Amino acid sequence: MASIEAMWEELVVRVLARVDKKDFLRYLPRVCLAKPSAEEDPLADVETFDGPGPWDRTLLEVEVEDPTAPAVDGEPARNRMLLFSANDYLNLSTHPAVRKASAKAALAFGMGPRSSAMNVLAEMHKKEACVVTPTGFAANTAFLSALGGVATHNAASRRPAAHEKIAVFSDALNHASIIDGLRMMERHQQAVVSVYRHSDMQHLDELLSNCPFERKVVITDSLFSMEGDFAPMLDLVQLRKKHRFLFVIDEAHTAFVCGRNGGGIGEVYGIEDQIDIIVGTLSKAGGCLGGFVACSQKWSDLVRGWAAPTFSPPLPRYPSSRPPTVLITASFPSATTAVTVARKEGWRRQAVWNRVQEFAAMTKHPATSPILSLVVGSEDAAIYASKHMLERGFHIIAIRPPAVAPNACRLRVTLTTAHTSEDVKRLVSALSECVPGLNRPVDQIAARL
Repeated sequence: MASIEAMWEELVVRVLARVDKKDFLRYLPRVCLAKPSAEEDPLADVETFDGPGPWDRTLLEVEVEDPTAPAVDGEPARNRMLLFSANDYLNLSTHPAVRKASAKAALAFGMGPRSSAMNVLAEMHKKEACVVTPTGFAANTAFLSALGGVATHNAASRRPAAHEKIAVFSDALNHASIIDGLRMMERHQQAVVSVYRHSDMQHLDELLSNCPFERKVVITDSLFSMEGDFAPMLDLVQLRKKHRFLFVIDEAHTAFVCGRNGGGIGEVYGIEDQIDIIVGTLSKAGGCLGGFVACSQKWSDLVRGWAAPTFSPPLPRYPSSRPPTVLITASFPSATTAVTVARKEGWRRQAVWNRVQEFAAMTKHPATSPILSLVVGSEDAAIYASKHMLERGFHIIAIRPPAVAPNACRLRVTLTTAHTSEDVKRLVSALSECVPGLNRPVDQIAARL
């Protein structure tokens, strides 16, 4: 029996043979800039440090406008806040090396083609190849549109018959970009989508066992952005062996943060070879902009040649049998710089996890990631709690429907490298006044406000 990888690779090869009959993608050159001089090279002198610097606090200690206070000299009044609501986990967006690389690249090349982060990202996730997209959202829709192409171009007629569709199993709390990509596949009649209860492996096993389709795909976030919990990766790997599905994970919140080298959840468990496709973003712990799909070379060719979201600017409508074949997007040099810094400054990952452990010890809250999901109940309760935190000098927003269920509104707190132990102590003190389970019930603070 062919391996999971071989079965899917064969399907991809068939698609490439149909959509690229003249083997154009093989000869499609990658645009390369002239090699810069030593003075112009954005990556020539990447500085790293053994500890935090003043730049790490730049985007944590912020000022926000106060709409309730009278204007001062015609300008809106401002309050100083400590930011606990961003996703810049390693604070790389303000790192001197990233700043310098971006500035040097702009001076040398303007806003034209940029250097590529494809190779370094593929290496980080132990994959053959990588496709870089304009955003992390586009990375998911790009891959899923390519996956839909597998169904379309392996079909006997114009539309896949029932047995030719792909069965996709998606966690109930997957990111909106995954949901949109799956809806796109459903609209084109390429997939039958089943949603399994959040991290419920028994439910997923039942759905897979009752599925008559040969082509099965399971897609999940590795770290869920609104819950702050991890997908049960080892259980998913066991189910992959049992049901032979293509395993796709979104590492948006774990790339750079998890693993000794920042390789994400796959590196943590040593299961990189059991994960077929890795989708990620550079706008969170990467500290810059862009998304990526790390995969095999054949999958990379298919995404580059088929997936419309990898193109910028948007292209006109095209027949499904003739997709565009020229990839014209690239990454900013700071993406490569960020990977280098993240690897060399391993203390940054450790600092984040130290803050997580401190928060858990102080509150007895089961914190397992830098995302702290503090459920308070109703929408009003979440708004009151957020307002209280703002008054105490902490920028923390209320998460409300449709992002979460009406009775599960919450405060979403994120910890970063630049937060200190003292910051966490002050945070816990303020939270204990408005979050149930940490100290006082939320209805008491709501009544006071």
